[in-house]
Amino acid sequence: MIPRFAFERGYEISRIIKGGWHLAGDHGAIDPRLARRDMAKFVETGITTFDCADIYTGVEELIGSFRRAYPTLAKGVQVHTKFVPDLPDLKTLDARYVEGIVDRSLQRLGMECLDMVQFHWWDFSVPRYVETALELDRLRRAGKIARIGVTNFDKPHLEELLSAGVPIAAHQLQYSLIDDRPSAAILDCCRDHGIALLCYGTVCGGFLSERWLDRPDPGSSLSNRSLIKYKLIIDDFGGWGLFQELLTVLAGVARRHGTDIASVATRMMLNRPGIAAAIVGATNSSHLQAHAAIGAVHVDAADDAAVASVTDRRCGPAGDVYELERDQAGRHGQIMKYALNSMPERQQA
Repeated sequence: MIPRFAFERGYEISRIIKGGWHLAGDHGAIDPRLARRDMAKFVETGITTFDCADIYTGVEELIGSFRRAYPTLAKGVQVHTKFVPDLPDLKTLDARYVEGIVDRSLQRLGMECLDMVQFHWWDFSVPRYVETALELDRLRRAGKIARIGVTNFDKPHLEELLSAGVPIAAHQLQYSLIDDRPSAAILDCCRDHGIALLCYGTVCGGFLSERWLDRPDPGSSLSNRSLIKYKLIIDDFGGWGLFQELLTVLAGVARRHGTDIASVATRMMLNRPGIAAAIVGATNSSHLQAHAAIGAVHVDAADDAAVASVTDRRCGPAGDVYELERDQAGRHGQIMKYALNSMPERQQA
């Protein structure tokens, strides 16, 4: 049984969310027919909430095609997409730009109203993020968006949106046993304002799994951008040695509970206060059985203490949510792709 989380006014999501980034092409070729079939399997299992974005190449269209192919299942699906304007457009975007992107998401997904739009802003030195969030709220009041969320906002800038009257229902952020940055400030802020947390990276792109236990440091020989991204987080956490200590402890916890490392790591995050759901990346349904069993994993105080004996010795990563990634010249920022969106007119030109 997949646990559920209830927002206000009767809106419910599965506490395990099917992530869409892995379907955007960076993790191998995607067969649309098989991808739609896998989506159906997730929904039938009880994982009814899908996460995607305007900048995930082809993913909104893929979910839209699933909705057409499986109309009965689609009625029970919640789709959370994102609004991520390109970095070069931040200084000039206007109401027409915002509505154009939202309309495009509606068309791609085949929806009359988007269940949730999660707002990301690349560079807070460009001060148009409050104005842009208010434009998203105008579209909410116009019936094109049901709920507004944010993604990767730090505390000061989230508070700016709240002070301006933007109704924030959820905050999607990177949060795991390796990356504890949200605990520094944003958790209390979201708790105080009733904002649900949707966590990605809970298994660090697959690093928190048996596959990497007792393996040597891979260095830079990694197969995709997701692994490169999370290896940088592991380096900041304390390096490969400390990470292997954590994997060893998690493997022991997993054996005691008859499960696997990834399920334990995700369950431990779901147990934390304020966490509404964890987003699991999946190119197919090969791990669906394990995902479906996460709700039945019951870690205890002794398990938490064993993990804390390692994580309490962390060195980082430091700073507020997404602070390292915003440094475009830094190790984390250099691997980001800042211009994956475009206005509909530009696409048709």
